[in-house]
Parts: sequence; structure tokens; C-alpha cells
Amino acid sequence: MKKLLNTLFVLTEDAYLSLENQNAVVNFEDGTRKLFPLIGLEEILSFSYKGASPALIGECARRDISFVMLTPRGRFLAQAAGRTQGNVLLRKEQYRIAESGERKLAIARNMIIGKLYNSRWSLERSIRDHGLRIETEKVKTASERILSAIHQIGQASDLDSLRGIEGEAAAVYFSVFNELILNQKEDFTFADRSRRPPMDRMNAMLSFGYAILRNDCASALESVGLDPYVGVMHGDRPGRESLALDFMEELRPVMVDRMALTLVNNRMIDRKSFDCQEDGSVLLNDKGRKIFLSFWQERKRSEITHPFLKEKMQWGLVPYIQSLLLTRYIRGDLDSYPPFLWK
Repeated sequence: MKKLLNTLFVLTEDAYLSLENQNAVVNFEDGTRKLFPLIGLEEILSFSYKGASPALIGECARRDISFVMLTPRGRFLAQAAGRTQGNVLLRKEQYRIAESGERKLAIARNMIIGKLYNSRWSLERSIRDHGLRIETEKVKTASERILSAIHQIGQASDLDSLRGIEGEAAAVYFSVFNELILNQKEDFTFADRSRRPPMDRMNAMLSFGYAILRNDCASALESVGLDPYVGVMHGDRPGRESLALDFMEELRPVMVDRMALTLVNNRMIDRKSFDCQEDGSVLLNDKGRKIFLSFWQERKRSEITHPFLKEKMQWGLVPYIQSLLLTRYIRGDLDSYPPFLWK
């Protein structure tokens, strides 16, 4: 369990939640339990497959405490809220922002700052840890160009210019991505980013990882009452979770890219985990998906210190914490949206 930003996160898969007096009770399979006073809580997020008692859910609804149910892997299932709450005010403000170019730009700028900062951090870390095994000057030059792009973001006057800055910086980042592959080079050579379809094994992993991250971000946004289909940088299209696509940008380098590199560099995955299609595309096979998903879940359980909150938490909670911070900004509790800047 973890209590952050007046939100109780129940992460134990076999925990059952119940009500006792004015407390939420987390009951564990071994008979132990923990009590959390409902007063002061704004939200409960349960990742347990056992669920909660109707009494607790009803009391949460009466107190306007949102109760969100997710699978242990983080897929959004349902949300219970009071009759007059339902986060309607939050969503109305979100829709107002979506109609304001200036307000959308303010959020999008910070999200892209987060993406470029984390991309640069990944390059700098490789220089620090593997300077003798990579073309250091080439990677350093790319890092400096991304830093220059970060400085330009503040001057972006509209979303189109911001997209241009982000696109150029992403091209620079991926132009040296092959340098970060230290082992199995013959099987995992990376030339450039290919998406639909991925044309090599590394791109296959990146595309698969980004799809999982998008789902996690969409679930996180829904869990706090935001509409994942109404974006700030990605345009609205029927069926496209535009805000989830915006939201995942800052997390791509640290949650997916680094993980794919770890799988390859530590020889945890190999060429037998991929299938080559007749059209030249490459996809993860059943074995590869199992390896990737297993490591993804393991990585989400590892602990970090959130750079903005300075609190320890699991990696898997990062999308949910960032979603909560975004709602704080939309409600006016924060002056700006704080992106996830990994260190």
C-alpha cells in the first residue's frame, strides 16, 4: 500500500478491502490487516483481484471518495463515485483547456520537456557507464543538440512549432540509439525508427512496449477522472486515446527504451523471440511477448524516488502519480503541470 497525494494505492493482488467504522481496511491473506482513515482521502485505487465490500464502496460514494478498480497489471475496470461527483467539473475544465490553444500549449510544452530531458538523460547515462564501448563524441553531440531543443521549447508559439522541435529532437535521439546497443549487435542493429510495421527486432520491442505504456497511461487517466480521448498535442480522432498518447511521451525513454536495451544488452532476449513476416516486418512471437511482459511487470514493481514528490514508490505507479499531478494543475492547485524528469 502507498498513500500519495491523498490517494490510497492498494497494490497487493490478494488483498480484500472492507469498512470498519470510519476506516478503509486492507485485509491480507495471512490474516493481517491495515486501517486507513477515510477522512482526508480523495481516492482509492485498488489493483487487487479480490475487490472490496459494498459497504466500503458505498461509504466512499457517500463521502465523494472515488473508488477505482484495476487489474493487478493496471488495466482500468470500473470506477465508483457519488451521485453528484463523477469528476464532471474536472472533465468540463479539461474540455475547456482542449478548446484553448494557449492552455493546451502550456501543458504540451512541459510534457515534451519531460520527453527530451529523459531522452538526453538516457544518452548521458550511456556515456557515463559505457564510455569505452560506444562512440562517445557522437552520442555527446546528440545529447547537446537535444539540450538545445529543450531550450527552444519555451519559444514555441504554437503546437505546430512545438511538434517540429520535438520531431527534430526525436530524430537526433534515434540517430544514435544503435550506439546504446552493446551486445547482440548483429541481431539487434537499429537504423531508424520504423513503426507501422516495425522492420527490425529492436523496433518490434519498442512498438510493443509503447502499446503497453499507452494502455497503462489511459487507465491512469481514467482512474483520476480525465478523458483519455481528449488530447493537448495529439489531435482528436474517433477511437484514438489522444491524451494517453500525449501523456506517455515523457515516459517512453525511461520506461520502454531503457527496458528494451536492458533485455538485449543483458541477453535476456534473443533473435528466437521474434518472427519475420513476408513483408519484411518483424514482430515479437509468443516467447518474446512472454519475456517482455514478465520483465515489464518486474520493472513496474521496482522502487524509485519520484523526482517531484521526493517520495518512494513503485515504477508502475508513475503514470498514476503523473495523472494526479495533471488533475491538480487542471483544478488550479498547481501553477503548471510538473513532468516526470528522471535522474
